[in-house]
Amino acid sequence: MPARPAAPPAGGLGWANLGMDIVSVNRVRRLLAQYGERFFERMLTPGELADCRTSSGLDVLSLCGRIAAKEAAFKTLRVRGRFLPWPDIVVRRSEGGWPLVELHRAAAEMAAESGITEITVSISHDVDYAVAVAAPIIAPAPYPAPTPYESSSSS
Repeated sequence: MPARPAAPPAGGLGWANLGMDIVSVNRVRRLLAQYGERFFERMLTPGELADCRTSSGLDVLSLCGRIAAKEAAFKTLRVRGRFLPWPDIVVRRSEGGWPLVELHRAAAEMAAESGITEITVSISHDVDYAVAVAAPIIAPAPYPAPTPYESSSSS
């Protein structure tokens, strides 16, 4: 038995690397007051910021939810020694109101390496915190092409 528990490698059928994150509303509110909206432009795309905007400005709870969702989605990838590629994980609001995760560039490559085709996420928030849980959707491995021996022996 190993001295430390070892997680199975990421990906594969029957294995879901759930990701969860929690974000402090007070911390984000403080960062917004201290550095302004530009600080969050490094983390969120213009479309994401637009989803968080109301007639009176940025909705801090929505902002916290997006940040938590991106962190949770990144955790499903289970990559070691890689930084969260903030602009490559995009969390947008669907027409129905639920969040949708889009993976681009580095995030899409990391997901493909883990066999993850999509990530689904749920966001919740209250006065002090926003939380998000993400679950990967893992595509079954394509069937390998039959070898000549297998093809001829089955007939």
